[in-house]
Amino acid sequence: MELKTTSNPIDDAGTAKQVLSNLFYGWGYNFYRRENQLRADDLLIRSKLSELLGQCRAHLGALETAFRREHLPPPTREHPFPDSAAVANVQAMQRLRRDIEHLETAFRTAPVPEMDRIHQRHHDERETLEALVAIDSDMVRAVVSLHDTMAQLNDGATAADLGANAMKASDIGAIWKRREQALSALTAPW
Repeated sequence: MELKTTSNPIDDAGTAKQVLSNLFYGWGYNFYRRENQLRADDLLIRSKLSELLGQCRAHLGALETAFRREHLPPPTREHPFPDSAAVANVQAMQRLRRDIEHLETAFRTAPVPEMDRIHQRHHDERETLEALVAIDSDMVRAVVSLHDTMAQLNDGATAADLGANAMKASDIGAIWKRREQALSALTAPW
């Protein structure tokens, strides 16, 4: 996955560059710095991934509702207790939905290196941000694969097993740990 790059027109501006740079940095933000672009790309990618996971969760919820309607009718005198296999399947779908929801929340609330001028003096955050965007591209592949697998599910009876297998196969947890390790490089002492 390749992201679009924008050149900085301020670089060739001469003395105007100094004035504009001072103005931009005076406000604490330079729109054209590569680090800012990478930071914004990371936020955008994680937001879109969170939306995809939300769609997976909603689809799984619809499958669960249909499955409940079909396999877990209200109790009657003849059948006062629900089918234990159907209850186990519903519980497995609920666990899968909860796992997807935890991932979705983690994606939305994950930290990004802040724009701190003091911190920038001591750390080169460009490398870390480039690593985060590279890890995010791996995450895109994993989440899109999971989303495509979940979108193909149309039977609540097999949704929990196939969804859990797709979740394990996507290896989202391992990719997420790589992201946390990349971020830990920024929090290391000087």
